[in-house]
Amino acid sequence: MYRSNMDKNQIKNLVRQMTLKEKAGQVTQLPSRYFQIKGSQLTGTENKLGITECEKWQAGSILGKMDAESMRNIQAENMKRSRLKIPMMFMTDIIHGYQTIFPVPLAMSCSFNPELVEKSAAVSAKEGSAAGYQVTFSPMVDVVRDPRWGRVMESFGEDKRLNADFGSAMVRGYQGEDLKHPESMAACVKHFAAYGAVQGGRDYNTADVSEYSLRNQYLPPFKACIDAGTKLVMAAFQALNGVPATANRWLLNDILRSEMEFQGTVISDWGAVMELIRHGVAENDTDAGEEALRAGIQIEMATTTIMKNIDEYVNLDPNIEILLDRAVESILLLKKELGLFEDPYRGVNALREKNQLRCAKNRQAALEMALESCVLLENHAVLPLQKDTSIVLAGPYAESQEILGPWSVDGVVEDAVSVAQGLRNRGGCLKSIIPLPFEKISKQEMEHILEDSKKADVTILALGEPELWSGEAGCRSEITLPESQCRLVKELFENKIKTVVLLFNGRPLDLRSIVPYSDAIIEMWFPGTEGGNAAADLLFGKVNPSGHLTMSFPYGSGQIPVYYNMGNTGRPKELLEQEPRYKSQYLNIPNEPLYQFGYGLSYTNFVVVFDGEIQKLDDGAYSVPIKVTNTGNRAGKAVIQVYIHKMKSKVARPVKELAAYQKVMIRAGESVSINIPLEKKSWDYWIPNIGWTKDAGHYKIMVGTDSQYVEECDLIVE
Repeated sequence: MYRSNMDKNQIKNLVRQMTLKEKAGQVTQLPSRYFQIKGSQLTGTENKLGITECEKWQAGSILGKMDAESMRNIQAENMKRSRLKIPMMFMTDIIHGYQTIFPVPLAMSCSFNPELVEKSAAVSAKEGSAAGYQVTFSPMVDVVRDPRWGRVMESFGEDKRLNADFGSAMVRGYQGEDLKHPESMAACVKHFAAYGAVQGGRDYNTADVSEYSLRNQYLPPFKACIDAGTKLVMAAFQALNGVPATANRWLLNDILRSEMEFQGTVISDWGAVMELIRHGVAENDTDAGEEALRAGIQIEMATTTIMKNIDEYVNLDPNIEILLDRAVESILLLKKELGLFEDPYRGVNALREKNQLRCAKNRQAALEMALESCVLLENHAVLPLQKDTSIVLAGPYAESQEILGPWSVDGVVEDAVSVAQGLRNRGGCLKSIIPLPFEKISKQEMEHILEDSKKADVTILALGEPELWSGEAGCRSEITLPESQCRLVKELFENKIKTVVLLFNGRPLDLRSIVPYSDAIIEMWFPGTEGGNAAADLLFGKVNPSGHLTMSFPYGSGQIPVYYNMGNTGRPKELLEQEPRYKSQYLNIPNEPLYQFGYGLSYTNFVVVFDGEIQKLDDGAYSVPIKVTNTGNRAGKAVIQVYIHKMKSKVARPVKELAAYQKVMIRAGESVSINIPLEKKSWDYWIPNIGWTKDAGHYKIMVGTDSQYVEECDLIVE
C-alpha cells in the first residue's frame, strides 16, 4: 500500500494512527550494522541497544555504509513489517563525494567558485542516490579559526560569507529543483552551533563564545543554508556556553525555530543524546532522552533513549507526546517530500549505481574542482615546468593513491590518480620515483634522493600529513610537517637542487621549516580522485593556478587563533605615535600569518584598482567599479575580493570583513572592467542591546586579490 500526494493533514492523521512506540521508533536512527545481511537473513546485535527485534524494525531511519542491494532488501523487510507501511530513510556522510571524490571542503572553498561547488554536490547526490541514500550529513558550515582542530578540512574556512555561500551552494546542489527527483538528496547542515570554536582546537571540547561573536560570525552561515532550503539541521556535539547543543533549548528553539524560522527536522550527532550524561546535564539515559526531546531534537542518532523511555515520559508529563508528535510529523513530511510514500525504493537502482559511479563525466567534474582548489603558495621562477623537464619524484605521496582525504567513506582508493600516474598521463619525463615514509626518512633514502636529483632538472617532493592526522578526532597541538620531511627539503636546498613541493594535508600548516628552502610550493590539500592529474596540469602550466586561501596559515602555533577579520585594538602594532614596546604584538614573531586569508599566486600577475565612484543602487545595495589588468604573458583567473571596514560604530568592528568577491578569467595583457555589488545586507550587524541593525555611516572599501594588499576608498552608507 503506497500513498501518493499526501498533504499535511494526511500526515497528521497518520501520526494519530500510530502507537506511542511507533512514534518513538520514527525519531530513532540506528546504524546499518544492526541490519546486516547474511545470505537471505537480516541480522544484527540489537541487544546492545537495549531494544527488541520488533522495536529495531520500528526505527524511522538508518545511517551507515551500504549499497543499493542492501538498502532495497532492508526497505523490503521494513515495508513487510511496518503496520502502517511507513518507509525508512537511509542517511550517510557524503561530505566531498560519494565514490567520485572531490577535494575536501576547505580546499573547495579556495576555488572562490560556488557554482563549481554546487556542481560537485549535484554529482555527489546523483551517485549517492543511485546507491539508495536519501539524506547526506552535509554541508558543514562551522566557521573555523584554529587549524589544530582536525575538522577544519570539512569547513569552508574562517569567513562567515564564504561558509554561507558555499554551504548554500551545496544545499542547492544536493537537493536540486525537486527533492522527489531520484537523483537528488536532502541536505543536513551542521553542526549547530559554534562547533568550530572548540577550545584548544580539541575535538568535542567545549565552546565558550559570546553572543556578539555567535550572532555576527558563527550563525549567519546556518541562516543562509536555511534560506537555501536545507531539510535538516544537525545539533553540535559540544557544549556552547555551558549548555550542550543537544539539550540547548535557547539554541534549538529560540534561535533556530523562532528567529531563523527553520521548518525542517533537527537531528542529533552520533551518540550525542547519551553523551548528555557525561556532560553532566543528565543523570541517566532516561533523563538524557527527555532533555534532548524537550530541547528540540527530533531524530536521535545511534542511541535509543527516547524509544526505551517514551512510556515513562508520557506517564509523567502527557505534554511530551505533543513534542513527539511534532517530531514525527516533521520526519514524515520529509519522507513525503522525498517521495518515499509513493516509492519506498526511490532512487535505488543497481544498474544506475553501476553506470554512474566514478563515470568519466563525474571524474571530469572532480578534476575541474581540484584544479581551482589548489593554491600556489610560492614560485621562484621555476613553475610551470616544460614537458621535457627531467623529474625526480619523491615523498610519501609520490605514488600513494591515498589522497582522497578524511570523510571519503565510500571512496575507492585504488581508483584515485597518484602524482606519479598523473605525471605519466600528461607525458612528464620521470627519471625516478622514490616513495618515502611520512616519518623517519633514513640516511640511505636521503642519499638516494640526492644522487638521483643531481642528474635531473627538478625534484618534486610530494609531502604532507597522513590522512588520519586530520578529520574528526585528528587534532594536533603542533601543525608542522614531520621533522624528517622538513630536513629533506633543507638537504636538497643545501645541495642546490631545484625543488618543488606539493603539499597534501587537511589543515593550514606551519611551513616555516620548508618555505625558505623551496623553489615552489603548491598546496594540493587532499584533492580527491583526480588529484594526480590536477597536480600534473598545474605543474606543466596546462592550467594556471587560481586557488586562494580561505583559512590563514599561521606563522607559528603560538599565534593561533590568527584570522583576517580580527577586532580592532586600541594599540595596534602599526600605530606610530605609541611607544614601541606597548603595542599589541609578539616579541618574537610577527602578528601577521605566514600566508593571509585570500592569498594565492598565479603564473601571471594582476593589478586591481577602483574604476570610478561607487554607485548606490535602487534596492539599497552599492556597486563597486573595478578595473583588473593581467600584466603577465599568460591567461589566468583573478579572484577579486572586496572588503569593508566600519570607521565608527557602537562596537569595535573587525579590521576588515569580506563583503563580496568575483572570479574573472582575463587574457594576457588584457584589462577588464567589472562591477561587484555590495548587497544591502552587507551593512547589517548585530549589536548588543540593539540587535540586528543597519550600521550606516563611514566605511573604508578595500579591493585586491588577497586580504592584505588592497586599494582603499571611502564610502558613506546612508
